[in-house]
Amino acid sequence: MPGVFTDKNLLFNKSRHNTGRPRTGHEPAPERGPQQEISKGKQTQNMKDENIRPIVRILKKELDLGEMPIVSHLAESERDPFVILMSTLLSLRTKDEVTAEATDRLLALAVTPEAMLKVPQSKIAEAIYPVGFYRNKAKTIHHVCRELIERFSSKVPDNLDDLLSIKGVGRKTANLVITLAYGKDGICVDTHVHRISNRLGYVKTKTPDETEMALRGKLPRPYWIMYNTLLVFFGRKICRPVSPVCSACPVSRYCDRVGVTVSR
Repeated sequence: MPGVFTDKNLLFNKSRHNTGRPRTGHEPAPERGPQQEISKGKQTQNMKDENIRPIVRILKKELDLGEMPIVSHLAESERDPFVILMSTLLSLRTKDEVTAEATDRLLALAVTPEAMLKVPQSKIAEAIYPVGFYRNKAKTIHHVCRELIERFSSKVPDNLDDLLSIKGVGRKTANLVITLAYGKDGICVDTHVHRISNRLGYVKTKTPDETEMALRGKLPRPYWIMYNTLLVFFGRKICRPVSPVCSACPVSRYCDRVGVTVSR
């Protein structure tokens, strides 16, 4: 079976073209000078909500010049919901390049819930190794497939409530499925989205779930689906958890730098 990954044009509704298999996006950003201390007293003006529009516009341009995170390549042209669900389950706490290879190996074994249940858990675990918690994920894959068969006629649900009722499917996974597989509005909040949204000063929350609810209340709806992709790319390249590369940040003029004490 061909790989499950496509290009950024699917997400942003541009004309598609063959770009080959994406790079991982883990290459370190170039050093821009010695670390600089940033005191809390030197934070910029409070971010205005309307500034999210130029921020998104700038980050989209940056993404066009770089590489999409692999999590945003989970949809094939037909957007197979089962493929996306399986791939997303594998991606949790796992590096992009590992997820990509493990997904291809898993889908070489089976591409439907019924077929996947016939594959022994030990064989699934062997196929997806070395993803994080691969043995537990093999069990989760079997459980999810059984739930799909027994409760949803082997179909992946297209709404958050039903997806979240399946043990092993969290909000991040559910939002990715409804956005990537079904093209429905949703906001996938992972560690990058949570961290950067707060660092910018756009929201003030303590958990990813709180961030999702806050974003649903203020982020313009046309940005919902793309927001995760933009911030994951940005978070890996520039706005890193520790010592972000503020000297190379294209949206620094809008950022409050909440919680940043050291940057480059």
